Amino acid sequence: MTLALLASAGAAEAKSTKVKKMPAPPCPQRVLVLSAMPVELGAVLARYGAVAPKPKPKLETKTIAGHDYYVGQYGRRNLVMTMTGIGPMNAKAATAAAFAAFTCHGRSEISEVVFSGVAGGDYIGDVIVPAQWTNASPHGATVSWVDDSLLAAAKRVVASVNPLLRTTAPAGDPACGCATSPDAVTTVAVTHKPTVEVGGKGLTTDPFSGRALPCVPGGGDVFGCTPCASRTNAARDGEAFAPGVVPFADPSFFTGYFASTASSPGYVADDEESGAVATEARRHGAGFIAFRAVSDGGGDPLMLPGFPAQFFYYRQLAADNAAIATVAFIAAGG
Repeated sequence: MTLALLASAGAAEAKSTKVKKMPAPPCPQRVLVLSAMPVELGAVLARYGAVAPKPKPKLETKTIAGHDYYVGQYGRRNLVMTMTGIGPMNAKAATAAAFAAFTCHGRSEISEVVFSGVAGGDYIGDVIVPAQWTNASPHGATVSWVDDSLLAAAKRVVASVNPLLRTTAPAGDPACGCATSPDAVTTVAVTHKPTVEVGGKGLTTDPFSGRALPCVPGGGDVFGCTPCASRTNAARDGEAFAPGVVPFADPSFFTGYFASTASSPGYVADDEESGAVATEARRHGAGFIAFRAVSDGGGDPLMLPGFPAQFFYYRQLAADNAAIATVAFIAAGG
């Protein structure tokens, strides 16, 4: 009897001293902010740095599988910002890579994807937020709808954003010289006062026929590999560029690419990434919205001949306006 009592007491003591397993900390939810080109993401990073709540948290650069991500916070929102590269194939691959790179307990931390960039449209400087995106590819088209809650959030920030939108085109920093701010030198003012327009259909096309256009190390604020203010690892980018450029060596590959591209009938914005990103975000169960500012369209006092002339002249104005709307959307809580 005594032995039984002792054994029972020993078992109770062992049970009482057993370490309890602590529950795993909750997974953060992140907003993935994407842009295709250095001029676009550079404008977002500059706007983020200018208006982020104090104390301003520093952005941490994380390089995962050779790709740079800028990780930080805006208020209570966790952000991941990165470049996709130009074209739908790059956009799709970069979006999928981001979902795979930021995971917690086997699930992606990304709950929302926001694209900030330029597009073709009606009036230069306007920021277009389509409610629907058609991703047109050589294999057919897919249609993605933007969540009503995200569109409603975009509509709520319109009144505060419209007065901030810029009308005068900066010269920008085409060579990524970074000697002065891209907005330091101004040129001409557009004839139409830019506004934010929410709704309508956006169209994403693939001028590269299912191939991924590589970024160019030292390629400036359009074709470069990183935002001008964050130029890093040129050797790494050069290694990726060499094999990637081979399919584009034939001049006939670009036949028609630099033809004038007025907005397609029935669509409020034309670009080369948003539809592909929307499709990929939907596949991962995340919301998607795009803020596309018009870089080639009406309201040009110089009467330049459409794309690409207008794009190269007004790209910084459009990128700035897209960034103003994007950061305001994020600040409002999406």
